[in-house]
Amino acid sequence: MNYPDSVHFLYALGNEIKTAKLGLERIRTVLEALGRPQDRLRIVHVAGTNGKGSTCAMIASGLQAAGLKTGLFTSPHLAEPTERIRIGGRPVSAAEFTAAFETVHACVERLIAAGAIDMHTTYFETVTAMALVVFVEAETERVVLEVGLGGRLDATNVVRPELCVITPVDFDHEVFLGRSLEAIAGEKAGILKPGVPAVFARQRPEASRVLEARAAQLGIAVERTGDWQMENLELHARGSRFDLRREGRLLHIECPLAGEHQVENGSAAAVALARLGIESPAIEGGIARADWPGRLELVSRRPEIVLDGAHNPAGARALAAYLDRFYAGRRIHLIFGAMRDKAVEEISGILFPRAWQVILTAPAQARALAPEAMRQVCDHPNLQVAATLEDALQLVRDAADEDAIFITGSLFLVAEARALLGV
Repeated sequence: MNYPDSVHFLYALGNEIKTAKLGLERIRTVLEALGRPQDRLRIVHVAGTNGKGSTCAMIASGLQAAGLKTGLFTSPHLAEPTERIRIGGRPVSAAEFTAAFETVHACVERLIAAGAIDMHTTYFETVTAMALVVFVEAETERVVLEVGLGGRLDATNVVRPELCVITPVDFDHEVFLGRSLEAIAGEKAGILKPGVPAVFARQRPEASRVLEARAAQLGIAVERTGDWQMENLELHARGSRFDLRREGRLLHIECPLAGEHQVENGSAAAVALARLGIESPAIEGGIARADWPGRLELVSRRPEIVLDGAHNPAGARALAAYLDRFYAGRRIHLIFGAMRDKAVEEISGILFPRAWQVILTAPAQARALAPEAMRQVCDHPNLQVAATLEDALQLVRDAADEDAIFITGSLFLVAEARALLGV
């Protein structure tokens, strides 16, 4: 099987959110048959709502700066599925991805034939198993593993990590995780395990109570970003700098990821790296070199174009705060597209008042919400509809030099924009 064939098969398994099968029995059986690769890896397991991908990227970069061969597993991808499995900061090759797929797929087929599992592993389960196989074969010294959906029943929760990290918990995927913040936090807290220390980012009170109660129940050591004193915070349009101090240790953090929310993510990454025993120069240098595309990513200066996957209310609030701080008084052209399962009315209510012009469009995905349907629930005095992103970009081609164009909503739309703009 070649790379296009393996990718086609994975996509044929169905959308990874829509066809999610929460539960660990199937993935455990498959990994058992593969020789339990997860037991041969030293893992940092990261859950949360927003910011877990950014935090993973910064932790991995810090581990690499310390000279450790590091694997990174994240989701979703922007352009190619190979992006989900990285070693040393680089996606695996198409050949490596295909070989891992063939290993896992053949194992799954044998288990189905033997009646050991009821169906083929889902897209996410399959790629999770592939990543663990790749990381063992590559002899990685550390692995940073991002939870896909929730935590308790997520396919990644078959591992026994050396550290758990929980980034800010907020509303998203309520159909799967629950309608209250407490319920969602309970799912995220499901990655916590006896004897495994944890790092908690700052949380809303409802989420914090649930996380702290679970940690106390398990009797585990918890370090919180709030335990460190933050000093000398400076925010700029392309990142931030700040100091973290605790018990005589001082970290000078230069975070290259834009947005005030990344201060908390950078803090969580720094605290996690410190808890892992990484020296200060590697923490500081690693975070400073971290890269996480598609999140407040400046891709053009003339015209100024910024891409941001603000696909849920928490992401929208973070983008709104960024616009208020750094783009107040400038005309904003907002190109927005979303998937059908997203809280479009709430997101638009947060973002659209900050834009001079709003253009509704749709990513080229079967689950995309039609812009005409969005128009029924979204309101703006200067609102237009474009069938495709390419059409939407044509509508802003005459934007003035001092204007800014933000393309946001679905990460699928962000990925399309990166391809169209040659990023």
